[in-house]
Amino acid sequence: MARTNPITFFQQVRTEVSKVTWPSRNEVVISTIMVLVLVIFASLFFLAADQIISWLVSLMLSIR
Repeated sequence: MARTNPITFFQQVRTEVSKVTWPSRNEVVISTIMVLVLVIFASLFFLAADQIISWLVSLMLSIR
């Protein structure tokens, strides 16, 4: 395996990073909001599912 000079390595990294198409600020904000909304919906869904399953189990076992 060929060893790369650290200076050459960082030059190559800088070249590759300049080729990256970075998202705009608006795209990042919209994506972040979408993720947060979906996480909230998923959390509420699993909270409701957990409560229903807990209620059914306690009903079947007459723990109440």
